[in-house]
Amino acid sequence: MSDDKNLVSEEKTEKESRNFIEQEIDKDLAEGVYTTVHTRFPPEPNGYLHIGHAKSIILNSGLAAKYNGKFNLRFDDTNPTKEDEEFVESIKADVAWLGADWEDRLFFASNYFGQMYEAAVKLIRKGKAYVSDLAAEQIKEYRGTFEQPGKDDPSCNRSVEENLKLFEEMKDGKFADGEKVLRARIDMASPNINMRDPVIYRVAHMRHHNTGDQWCIYPMYDFAHPIEDAIEGISHSICTLEFEDHRPLYDWVVRELEYPNPPRQIEFAKMYLTNVVTGKRYIKKLVLDGIVDGWDDPRLVSIAALRRRGFTPESIRKFVELCGVSKSQSSVDYAMLEYCIREDLKPKAPRYMAVLDPVKLVIDNYPEGQTEMMDAVNNPDNEALGTRKVPFGRELYIEREDFMEEPPKKYFRMFPGNEVRLMNAYFVTCTGCVKDENGNITEVHCTYDPASKGGNSPDGRKVKGTIHWVAAQNAVKAEVRLFENLIDEEKGVYNEDGSLNLNPNSLTVKKECYLEPAFAGAKAYDSFQFVRQGFFCVDAKDSKEDALVFNRIVSLKSSFVLPKQGE
Repeated sequence: MSDDKNLVSEEKTEKESRNFIEQEIDKDLAEGVYTTVHTRFPPEPNGYLHIGHAKSIILNSGLAAKYNGKFNLRFDDTNPTKEDEEFVESIKADVAWLGADWEDRLFFASNYFGQMYEAAVKLIRKGKAYVSDLAAEQIKEYRGTFEQPGKDDPSCNRSVEENLKLFEEMKDGKFADGEKVLRARIDMASPNINMRDPVIYRVAHMRHHNTGDQWCIYPMYDFAHPIEDAIEGISHSICTLEFEDHRPLYDWVVRELEYPNPPRQIEFAKMYLTNVVTGKRYIKKLVLDGIVDGWDDPRLVSIAALRRRGFTPESIRKFVELCGVSKSQSSVDYAMLEYCIREDLKPKAPRYMAVLDPVKLVIDNYPEGQTEMMDAVNNPDNEALGTRKVPFGRELYIEREDFMEEPPKKYFRMFPGNEVRLMNAYFVTCTGCVKDENGNITEVHCTYDPASKGGNSPDGRKVKGTIHWVAAQNAVKAEVRLFENLIDEEKGVYNEDGSLNLNPNSLTVKKECYLEPAFAGAKAYDSFQFVRQGFFCVDAKDSKEDALVFNRIVSLKSSFVLPKQGE
C-alpha cells in the first residue's frame, strides 16, 4: 500500500513540476489533438541572437526532446530589407552551440514564397482578401482606434476577378513600392485591431538574400508565420507574449487556408535581464561608434558575445532553467547569470597562477640560476584534473597590491618584517623594497626558509597570508581584459533623451600580465580560474599562440544568493 502511495506522490510531483506549456501539451496529446510534438525556433536573420533568444531556443528544443518529438530551425526571412547571410551563419552557430539539434530540418521561409502566393490567391477566391489602393498612412487612419471601430477600405468590395488580376500584376512588378497591398477581409469593427483587415502582402522591389530578384512582393509576418508552421507540420508554435494579441489572426489564417492538423500557438513571457543592452538599434550604434568591437564584444549579451567572453552552453541552460517558464513578465538579475557560470566552471576549470599587476619579488638568499619544480593541484574541487609542476626561482612576479610599505591593520600580505606563504612553495619574510626616482616601487625583496618547502614549516609556525606568484624566468606574457557592466548600473540603461547610459570603466586592458607556463598553448575558448582573481577565457578573436589574450568571465565571489524554491 505504501508503494502505491509513493507512486501516486511521485506522479503528482511530476505533474506539479511541469510548466504551463508542458501541461497544455500533455492535454493535447491525451485528447488526441496531436500525436507527436514538433517545435521550431524561427529567428529573423537581421541581427545577432541575444540571451533572450537563448530561452526560446532551449525551450523549443527542450520540449521536442522531452516528448521524443522533432525540432526545426527556420529562418523567417520574409523581409528583404534587413536580412544578411552573415546573420544566418551566426544564428546557426549559436543554436548549435547551445546544443539544439535540428538534424536535417533547416528551413527558410523564403523557400515557401510560392506556396504563400498560392495561399493568398486561395483567400482572394474565397472572398477573404482584396487588393487595396490605400497608402500606409490611410490604412492606419481607416483602422480606427482602441475606442473606435475602423471603417471599410474603399477597395474592399472589388470582385474576385479584379483582385486576382491586380494581385498578379503586383507579382509581375507593374506597381511601385507602396502603390498596392493585399489585405485580409476579416472585421473592421473587431475589438482586436490586428483583425481589422490586416495587410498580408506588400510590394517591395528589393533583392532577397535567398531568392534574389525572383519576387517583388513579399508576405507580411503575421500571414507568413502560421503558413510556415503549417507547412512544416509544427504542432505547438511557442512564442513570446507580444504575439498573444496576434493569435486570433494566426488561427484565422490556418483555418481559412484549411490546413489539416493546424498548429497551435502558445505564448510565454520574455526573459528580461537587468542593466543590459539587447536592442539591435542600440547595439548597431555602439558598433558603428566604436564603443564596442562588434556584435560579439564580451560586454554585450548576444550569444556570440557570451560565448566569446567564456560562458558555456551548460551555464546558459542552467540560467534558463532557473528563470523558469511563465506568462508573467519579470526581470532577472544579471548576477544570476554570473552565478550559473561560476557554478559550472568551479569543478571544470584548471586553477592556475597569473599576475595581472606585477611587481618583481627577489629572494635574496635563494641560489642564483637555480630552478625548482613545485607540485601544485590543478583544481582542489576536482581531483580528476590531477596535478602539475610549477617552476620556481630567485626572481618572481607578485601582485603589486600584495605588498605595502605601511600596511593598515589586518593586512596579512607582504610588508617589511612580515612572513607570508608563497603558494605551493616556501615561507618568505619581506626585507624591504626598491623604488625609482619617482617613488614607484620597482622591486620587493625577501628571504626564504628552505625548510618550509611546499608551504609548511617543520616547526609548526603559522603565517596568516598566502600569495600567488609566477617565476619571472619562465613567465608567459599575456594581455588580460577586465570587464564591468557596459551600463552604469546606478543610473539605469537609458538617459532622459533615450540615449544609453554607458559606464566609462566597462573595459580595463592590462597589457603586461605574467602567467605560469601551464597556460602556454591555451586555445580559443579555453577557460581557467586565475588563483584569487576570477574565471578567465582565451579570447577567440584577438588571442594568438605567441600573444595570448584573456577575457575575465566573472570574478570569484558575488553577493548573489540563489532564491529558495517558491520565492
